[in-house]
Amino acid sequence: MEFSIKNGNPEKQRTDCVIVGVFEGQKLTDSAKSIDLLANKALSAVLKNGDMEGKLNSTLVLHNIPEITPKRVLLVGLGKPAEFTEKQYRQAVRAAIKALPKGVADASVYLPEIAINNASIASKVSHLVEVTMDATYQVNAIKSKKPEPKVLTKIAIHVEKADNQQAEVALKQGLAISAGVGLAKDLGNLPPNICTPTYLGEQAKKLAKQYGFKVEVLEKKEIEKLGMGSFLGVAQGSVEPPRFIVLQHLKGKKTQKPTVLVGKGITFDTGGISLKPGSEMDEMKYDMCGAASVLGTFKAIGEMDLAINAVGLIATCENMPDAGAIKPGDILTSMSGQTIEVLNTDAEGRLILCDALTYAERFEPAAVVDIATLTGACVIALGHHASAVFSNNDALAHELLAAGETSHDRAWHMPMWDDYQNQLDSNFADMANIGGRAGGSITAACFLSRYAKKYDWAHLDIAGTAWKSGKEKGGTGRPVPLLTTFLIKRAAR
Repeated sequence: MEFSIKNGNPEKQRTDCVIVGVFEGQKLTDSAKSIDLLANKALSAVLKNGDMEGKLNSTLVLHNIPEITPKRVLLVGLGKPAEFTEKQYRQAVRAAIKALPKGVADASVYLPEIAINNASIASKVSHLVEVTMDATYQVNAIKSKKPEPKVLTKIAIHVEKADNQQAEVALKQGLAISAGVGLAKDLGNLPPNICTPTYLGEQAKKLAKQYGFKVEVLEKKEIEKLGMGSFLGVAQGSVEPPRFIVLQHLKGKKTQKPTVLVGKGITFDTGGISLKPGSEMDEMKYDMCGAASVLGTFKAIGEMDLAINAVGLIATCENMPDAGAIKPGDILTSMSGQTIEVLNTDAEGRLILCDALTYAERFEPAAVVDIATLTGACVIALGHHASAVFSNNDALAHELLAAGETSHDRAWHMPMWDDYQNQLDSNFADMANIGGRAGGSITAACFLSRYAKKYDWAHLDIAGTAWKSGKEKGGTGRPVPLLTTFLIKRAAR
């Protein structure tokens, strides 16, 4: 998709379709009024006839409007003016893009002109780009009959001339985030026989070559030398070899401590010996979405050449029930030296992340954020709307929450009090890998916290937000917008 920032009156645009808004009460936006005035009140006549009331997300395509240059006019409902926020704006953009007729190759959008409390022209442009790219995303399905190529190839975003500079910067940011989200979706949607740990390592190398990152992809022998016994315990049940990926984007000052992102990369999760039910097990290919979000975020900051030092760590393997797989009752020794009694082999994400969190210490990080599709308990707690944030530092948690609000990739702060820690007590090791059903997402975070005591740390549980089930099954690309916005704000400091 090609985007551009333009100025000019809507009635004079040589375009297949011009997109303008209508509020409830038949209130036209300024650009819609401009078209209406030249077209002898043609839009007003349509509204008076009751064909369009302006309800949020409603749309109407008009053809052959007299006296204007555009071939079509798409009216999109904005709802009540007093209730119009960035959320409604994003919904209206999505509705408009989805409603464009198949023959439209280029469109001119005038929705950023609408005033929204606490929303800059930059945020409106960036959100327009991100929503458009999300709405037009095509799944990388492996089918003999390929999907038809997109007809819509060009979007002109119209702003006031005085806003051009802000809009151009926002356009670049929106495209970068969209590219990162697209990569995360693509990786998640690939079948697990293609998207293996080896494949993720190859993708990291491609990103490094494209954007100038430093990269290491450690193989099994190198992981063994590091003493990552917990990570290797999960990997030992699979014929697919594990990989430990280290990406470094070093565009900040040399004295700046890096922000480290740690991604869970279980490319397929059967549950191991504690085997999952067969129903919907195919969706366990998405258990590497934490890793995908790290790669997607690095693509985004690479596109922006963001002035920050950032490190990405990905522990990736399969969790399979082979004869050599770990068993309930086994005890693993982590890289930190702490021992873990495995009570359930399906609580494997924390077993690979704990060694990655120990590895993160060597970077003397400013902060570490791990991202994982970690617990079904998180889905029960928060549903599919918000990712969960756990942290040993309230200021860091608030940074992530604020980034989520700004990017509309929201998260919620969860408790992680010491009261929960004793649920992980073990008679035979330093800790157990599960703490029972009660507070399952919290005890999982408590487990990880034991490996993150030497730095400011946060854990994002994205089990409810990383993919959709059902008819619209597929990766969402979350939380790439949150993470990228978090790093953008850190770079600006």
